[in-house]
Amino acid sequence: MKELPVDISLLRHFVQVVDTLDFERAAAALAIPRSTLNASIRQLEAEVGTPLFIRVDGSVTLTPAGEAIVDDARAELANPAPKAPGSVRKASKPSAGGKAKASKGKGRAPAVKGQAAPGKRRQSR
Repeated sequence: MKELPVDISLLRHFVQVVDTLDFERAAAALAIPRSTLNASIRQLEAEVGTPLFIRVDGSVTLTPAGEAIVDDARAELANPAPKAPGSVRKASKPSAGGKAKASKGKGRAPAVKGQAAPGKRRQSR
């Protein structure tokens, strides 16, 4: 059996689908769109290397591989593994955030209300 992926959100999504056996209800319980939940499950299946659910006409059942990792997933959610020290340092440092603004170059005069922009001529009539 492969080691479970480190991304806790994928495991949380997987366990919620296992608990409800319905993608729509699991997505509602997690307060995420169903498409996001489907993408998470597909990503988890790709990382594990095998399908975890059998989806037929709206019904969902676990595959043997899904049954094999559900207990490990629950244990991982109960006691998440500690992260590397470098990632903790990065996470604690605040990011710049906000909208990026284009540089207008050095030495540009501020716009004054009622005057034409520098370097542009006023339109003649």
